[in-house]
Amino acid sequence: MIILWILELVFTFVLLAQVVDVYFVETLEIISKRLKLSSDIAGATFMAVGSSAPELFVSILALFRVTEQQAMGAGTIVGSAIFNILVIIGASALVKRAVLTWQPVIRDLVFYIVCIILLLFTFRDGAISLSDAIMYVSLYVIYLLSFNFWKKLVPYEIKADNDFDDDDDESLQHEIRQSSWTWKNALNKLLSFFFADLSKRPQLLFLNFGVSVIFLALLSHFMVESAVHIAQSFGIPEVIIALTILATGTSIPDLMSSISVAQKGQGDMAIANAVGSNIFDIAIGLGLPWLVIILWRGESVQVVTENLQSSIVLLFATVIALLFLLMVRRWEIGRYAGILLIGSYFWYLFSQIGWISWRVCFFTDFCFGM
Repeated sequence: MIILWILELVFTFVLLAQVVDVYFVETLEIISKRLKLSSDIAGATFMAVGSSAPELFVSILALFRVTEQQAMGAGTIVGSAIFNILVIIGASALVKRAVLTWQPVIRDLVFYIVCIILLLFTFRDGAISLSDAIMYVSLYVIYLLSFNFWKKLVPYEIKADNDFDDDDDESLQHEIRQSSWTWKNALNKLLSFFFADLSKRPQLLFLNFGVSVIFLALLSHFMVESAVHIAQSFGIPEVIIALTILATGTSIPDLMSSISVAQKGQGDMAIANAVGSNIFDIAIGLGLPWLVIILWRGESVQVVTENLQSSIVLLFATVIALLFLLMVRRWEIGRYAGILLIGSYFWYLFSQIGWISWRVCFFTDFCFGM
């Protein structure tokens, strides 16, 4: 039975990545272009919302489970945040060296540091109050309002999102849809029954958006269910699975979209996507579900934070180190920095997986050594 749960988890990851990257993000990109947003604003808002949708739905679904399993939402978001900072920024740097526009990078990293400090503060006793939830959501609102103020305070210019080479963008979408992999072709053909081709029928933009949301909700449900059964089968705390496997799986759309824009020479947008989606994950991905559930139930939300504290501290140290590294390198990020960041993530992953491996070996010996 455990094999079936693992296969279901893998399938939901693959299908989730396809729905988000090919359809959901596409609708948000069209809206972004119509609004003529600059690349940093588009990356920190619409791209962040699109790529963070899986984490948001996992966080919402986790709150309706038993207390011990509610930590899966927070665990997925914390683990995803670590993945975004180390792997996504690292991979973007490996793809193409970039000299970043320092003004928006500082703005995003400072807000992100505040988010992490808020996370540490509210997790100190594992009880999330109404005021805590309001602080999270308010922080994201302040973050969005800061864009115009910050640009007036320290003026800067970034290539607009709509200045992208449309031919390159269409070519990329064509390559995604016309992949030579048979299984991917079959998957795209299956999804095409539910989604409209916006290049031919742009008026169905919001229909595609609505169908995407339905798919995200259903797939997130199956993903959480399979992860819980896997964790219970091996005797592993759900939060450990969330910090590693769920976090990596839900972050694949982030990785794909950031690498895509980095290849086009938009390093600023790749960084804005990674950091902006992290701010969204923490402030909205955690804050909004907490706010809704507290208002609905009329009581605080209890979160098991035992296995989360060390990861949050590591996340805080990583962001500080990244900011220091960028300042020392005069806002240039390249291959060596990318290798360092990705290597750091593998060290973190093995530190978590090492504990899991001990459990799996014990489980295997118990089942097959009798």
